Amino acid sequence: MKNKIFIESLRCVLCGTSSLQEENDFLFCNNIDCTKSKNPYRYLLSKPLLVDFNESVLVEDNFHNKEGVSDVKRTPIGMLTDFRNLFRKKNHIANLNINLLIEKLYKIEKPRILIVGGGEIGNGLNIFYNTFSKNIISLDIYNSKYVDIIADAHKIPFIDDYFDLVIIQAVLEHVLNPMVVVSEIHRVLKPEAIVYAETPFMQQVHEGPFDFLRFSESGHRYLFKNFTLIRSGYLLGVGTSLLWSISYFFSGLFRSRLVGKLFRLFFFWVSYFDRIIPDSFNIDGASGVYFIGKKAIECISENEIISHYKGNQTNH
Repeated sequence: MKNKIFIESLRCVLCGTSSLQEENDFLFCNNIDCTKSKNPYRYLLSKPLLVDFNESVLVEDNFHNKEGVSDVKRTPIGMLTDFRNLFRKKNHIANLNINLLIEKLYKIEKPRILIVGGGEIGNGLNIFYNTFSKNIISLDIYNSKYVDIIADAHKIPFIDDYFDLVIIQAVLEHVLNPMVVVSEIHRVLKPEAIVYAETPFMQQVHEGPFDFLRFSESGHRYLFKNFTLIRSGYLLGVGTSLLWSISYFFSGLFRSRLVGKLFRLFFFWVSYFDRIIPDSFNIDGASGVYFIGKKAIECISENEIISHYKGNQTNH
């Protein structure tokens, strides 16, 4: 079982420093002053459950009662899903980014990869999983067949300087404190190791009470201020943003989310305008943005983030 291999690299999320040891299907903290040295972490359906429920939006009783099932309904049901997928265009920018990550990982012997929010296979990651399945550790706040460890990204349960790559897609808008999550990603990465993040900008609320924040391309860059930029920009442009608005407009007009999804199918073609609209306009109205960077020691300055701006509203 893949989880067992990484037990020695786990750390206690309660005290934040000490290693864990496994005994009788429980994980005990090695710090005798820590509560978890006597009241250990449990496994949930064979997955380590490493959550500090005192500092998490997760409710421990509900979590156990549901056996780790997500509180968020993520996937539409039935024929509507299949029909929608017929019209979903491939994201060529995401594919280029994933290919870049694969190219860099090929140069590393036995790379260690952490996917934060890996309860589902993320955008464009099918080929990535096929190539590096034995190297991936997947973390999420709920159980699924893809998850190795159940944990809250505000407290990533791994030792410092451990991973060669962290991928976090469509997660940072769903955490209460993204700066803490990014700081944790920085901590668990090796020196000059890489982070890849995808985060929405011009999108409406899509996971109810678990949806908190949005980032412009510049704001997203500054969120990763302790990383050296490799590449950043928009994933999906203003056409896709318009499609989101159309869907939510008709949802509100007809008081039905299902109707909104149907209109999204009828107007799918507006997203293809992303390809012909200039990048600078797509930056300012992007549906989603991305960042690829290397772990650095020094952070960028306020002046540098101003000069980073790539949109169409630069003063001349």
